[in-house]
Amino acid sequence: MNLEVERRRTDVLIIGGGGAALRAAIEAHDRLGGQGYRVTLVTKGELGKSGVTATACSDRMAFHATLPYTEPGGEDNWRYHADDIYRIGGYVSDANLAGILARNSAEAFFFLETLGVPFVKRPDGKADQFVTDGSKYARACYTGPYTANHIEQALLRELRRRDVEVVEEMMIVDLLVSNGEVCGAVGVYETPGADGIWRSVTFETPSIVLATGGGGEIFQVSAFPEGMTGDGYAMAFRAGAELVNMEFLQIGLCSVKTKLACSGSMMRAVPRFLNRDGEEFIMKYFPDKNPQKVYNIVFDKGASWPAMYGEPSVRIDIAVSYEIRDNGPIYLDYSRNPNGFDVKMLSDEKRRWYAEEKGIRLDDPDVASSPFERLRRINPDVVRWLRDRGIDLERGDMVEIAPAVQHFQGGVRIDERAETTISGLFAAGEVAGGQHGAKRPGGNSLLDTQVFGKIAGGSAADRARDAAQREVKGDPETRIERFLRSPGAAPASEVRTHIKRICSRYASVIRTEEGLRQGLMEISELKKIGVKPDGAGIVFALETMNMLEVAEIVMTAALHRRESRGCHMFFAREGDLEPMPTGEGYKKYFVISRKNGKIIVEPRKPIHIDWLGGCE
Repeated sequence: MNLEVERRRTDVLIIGGGGAALRAAIEAHDRLGGQGYRVTLVTKGELGKSGVTATACSDRMAFHATLPYTEPGGEDNWRYHADDIYRIGGYVSDANLAGILARNSAEAFFFLETLGVPFVKRPDGKADQFVTDGSKYARACYTGPYTANHIEQALLRELRRRDVEVVEEMMIVDLLVSNGEVCGAVGVYETPGADGIWRSVTFETPSIVLATGGGGEIFQVSAFPEGMTGDGYAMAFRAGAELVNMEFLQIGLCSVKTKLACSGSMMRAVPRFLNRDGEEFIMKYFPDKNPQKVYNIVFDKGASWPAMYGEPSVRIDIAVSYEIRDNGPIYLDYSRNPNGFDVKMLSDEKRRWYAEEKGIRLDDPDVASSPFERLRRINPDVVRWLRDRGIDLERGDMVEIAPAVQHFQGGVRIDERAETTISGLFAAGEVAGGQHGAKRPGGNSLLDTQVFGKIAGGSAADRARDAAQREVKGDPETRIERFLRSPGAAPASEVRTHIKRICSRYASVIRTEEGLRQGLMEISELKKIGVKPDGAGIVFALETMNMLEVAEIVMTAALHRRESRGCHMFFAREGDLEPMPTGEGYKKYFVISRKNGKIIVEPRKPIHIDWLGGCE
C-alpha cells in the first residue's frame, strides 16, 4: 500500500461532526471574525448524517435547560440545576463545570431557538419542560423523538452560512504535540484514490478542538451508531493528556436489532422476560419471589434507565446480564402476561398513572390480559416504529434485548475554558470529562455539546489569535506507513470481534476484580499481537487500534474503583446479586494518563462547590 502525503495550515482544527463540533466551529469562526483566519472541521463520516447527534432517537429526547421561568424561578434558579448535576453525579465531578453547564443553559437554548429548532411550546408560548431522572424540577425541553437531529440540522445550516473549511470522510489518526503544546494533527482519507493510493494530510495548527464523541463500539451491543470507536480518548491519551471518570459508562437494556432503549412504555406494559429456552427467568433473581414486588419493579424499570446502583430496578439489569451469560439470547415477549401477574398487583400510584395520565382502563379484559395491548395503548408510536424495522409485536414477534452502552460519562479532562492538560488542545461533548460524574440528569448530554462546544470553539479561536503557528517537524505520517505494512499482526476484523467480546463480558453491568483483570490480560495479549488492515480498510484498522486503547483505559479505571457508585457497579464475585456498597473513601475521581508507555492512575479530589449554600 502506498501513501501520498500533503500538508495544510489552519488556525483552528475541529475534529468531529456532531453537535459539539458544529457549535465549536460556528463560535471559532465568529470569534475570529474572518480577518484572514482559517477554521477547518474534519469529520470521519458525512456531516449531518453520521455520529450520535445526527442519528440519536428516543421517545422524548431531552435538552436540559434552566430558563428564566423554569421552576423554582428567580435569578439564581440555575443553582438548583448545578446542584442536581453535581449531587446526582455522586460528588466525583468538578462542580465548577456543573455550574458552567447550568448557568449557560438558557443562552444555549435560546441560541438554538433562533436557529429554528422547533422546541415544543405551551399555550403561553413558553417551552414545555418535563422532569427527567435526577432532576428536582422540570427542565427538559424537546422537539419529540428527534431533538438531537433537529439540533444537528439547525447547526449545520448555520455553519454553511460561514466560510468554514469542511473535510469529510477523513479520520484524524494522531495529535501532534511539541513541548507540551499542540502543533498539529495527522489524518487519512477513508478510501484510497482512483489510483489506489491512500492520501494522508498533516494539519499544522496551534489550536485543536476534540469533539469526537464516545466509544460505544468497544461493546457488542451499544446505542451508538457505527464508527464511535473512542478515537478522541485514544488520541489524547497517546498525546499525553489526562483522562478522568472513564469507568463511568451508562448502560441500559436495548433492542439488539434496532438499538431502541427498552425503557418507559416498554417496561410499564410489564412484558415477559424469556431466555433461549422460553423460560421466564426474572423471578429466580429475586430471593423472596414475591410476584407483586417483582412486577412493580419491572414497571419502575421504565423510569430508571440506564442501570444505576441504588435503584431497586437495577436487579432487572443484573438478571438479564447473568441470564445472557448462561442462557442467552434474552427476549421481551408481549404476547401474554408473565406467570402469576395480575394488573391488580400494580400499586395504586401505577394504576392511577394508567387511568389519569394515559386514560387506560385496567379493568378492560384486553388490557388486563395482554402486555401488547397495554403497550399499544400507552405508546402506539413505538409499536409502529418497531414494526417498520421488522419487529411486529402484534404478530407475536419478540424483542431481543441486551445491556447496551449509551454514554461515556468521563473523558479527556477539561477546565473552565474547555482546555485539556495539553496547551492548545480543547475538548467538548462526550469526549470531554469532568463535567459529569457517576450519573447525570437526563438531557444534560445534549446541553453539554452546546455549552462546552461554544466555550471550546471560542477558547481555541483566542489561542489561534495569540499563539504563533508552529511548524510540524519530521514525518508524522510514518506511523501510518508502518501500519500499512504491518507484518505478522492479526486482521483488524478479528481483533475487533475479540475487543467487543472482552468488554461485554468483563466491563458491562457486572464488574469484578477477577473479571477485569482477566479482561485486561486479554487486551494486553491482543496489543502484543498487533493489528493489520484487512478487507475492511485502513480506517477500520486504525479505529480498532484506538478501541484497544479505550478498552484498556475503561477496565483499568473500573478496577481501581472498588465500590459501586452511579452507573459503575462492582461485585465481590461473579454470581452475586448485590453490588458492593458505595465507599466514602471513593468520593474522588481517578485521573488516567500515560507516562513512559505505562498507564498511570491517580486519585484526586474533585472541585467542590455547594451551589445552594457557600463555596469551598
